[in-house]
Amino acid sequence: MTTQPDPGGHFGPYGGRYVPEVLMAPVEELEHAYLEARDDPAFQAELADLLHNYAGRPTPLYYAKRLSESLGGARIWLKREDLLHTGAHKINNSLGQALLARRMGKRRIIAETGAGQHGVATAAACALLGIECVVYMGEEDMRRQRPNVFRMRMLGARVQGVANGSATLKDAISEAMRDWVTNVADTYYLLGSALGAHPYPMMVRDFHRVIGEEARRQILEAEGRLPDTAIACVGGGSNAIGLFHAFLNDASVQLVGVEAGGRGDKVGDHAARYRGGAPGVLQGAYSFVLQDEHGQIALTHSVSAGLDYAMIGPEHAWLRDQSRAEYTAASDAEALAAARRLSRTEGILPALESAHAVSEAIRRAPAAKGKIFIVNLSGRGDKDVDIYRENFPELDQK
Repeated sequence: MTTQPDPGGHFGPYGGRYVPEVLMAPVEELEHAYLEARDDPAFQAELADLLHNYAGRPTPLYYAKRLSESLGGARIWLKREDLLHTGAHKINNSLGQALLARRMGKRRIIAETGAGQHGVATAAACALLGIECVVYMGEEDMRRQRPNVFRMRMLGARVQGVANGSATLKDAISEAMRDWVTNVADTYYLLGSALGAHPYPMMVRDFHRVIGEEARRQILEAEGRLPDTAIACVGGGSNAIGLFHAFLNDASVQLVGVEAGGRGDKVGDHAARYRGGAPGVLQGAYSFVLQDEHGQIALTHSVSAGLDYAMIGPEHAWLRDQSRAEYTAASDAEALAAARRLSRTEGILPALESAHAVSEAIRRAPAAKGKIFIVNLSGRGDKDVDIYRENFPELDQK
């Protein structure tokens, strides 16, 4: 399979650049700067050094022995992105883009965040490089993710609450784009997922490719063969495309993305784009979007703030059209149950986003005797303790 977008930034029909005229020159400038940096050995060496010595790569590929044995089927391996500095895979992309911003001479970085992990990673990268940082975050997500709001502020970032719409990730992205339009001369927009106008989907994917490249080497060393299935949660889709990319040309490896099934099948009760979505444009790109019959973007819901978004990244939409990847969904209840089970069997508290992927592995494993699964454990659950407390009140007794 080809793994690069066309010159216009399209993966098949998806992707492209749907931005105001005032942003067309900045995104073209960004593409030029990124392509130069991608081919610059000095840039890549500095990024590799930071990923190793600052972020903590490579992350382990861990055999979840007790979880696997309790299910009686597949052997489940966890790619431990939760062990990275700041607690999730997001630091891979934040470091890469922050270095690019510095290279471009930008003195101010803005970002959006849902679960807060991208905001924390961006705040850390900006503190490291001495760059001003502003993070836009929906007020509902600020309520759900209070520890991460504090962490961002502790790292020196200004967290700007967004009350518009559903006060979640979509609205935070809209406000960040408004800021960028107003301050484009000195401001770099550090987008946190494989979304938005070209070159962001390609660029974010490239900064996360290290996940799959490491996992591929590690599973060959540990098992002597490739996995049968690679599973990752999908909001915008950065951690998933980072895992999937190294296996795209391995036809024997099934790729499974897990969306947020929420609390029901009714539009507005979930964030599963393949349950009622349709192709459309949102925030810079053409992809699969939850929307009504008039093309208005639908409200979404997920217990996990990081999956609570109306559009899937364009490369994922193309992979689904090509039947190269499958996209399913796990409900809030299933994700919560999976988090509890992983905590009890392996002593690992996952992020709620990652718990969606764990849930899918738990569902499939019993019927997959002798198979090998890799699950991308994209983040740790410290940030979600308040939500876990709300949903497991019996564990919070005095």
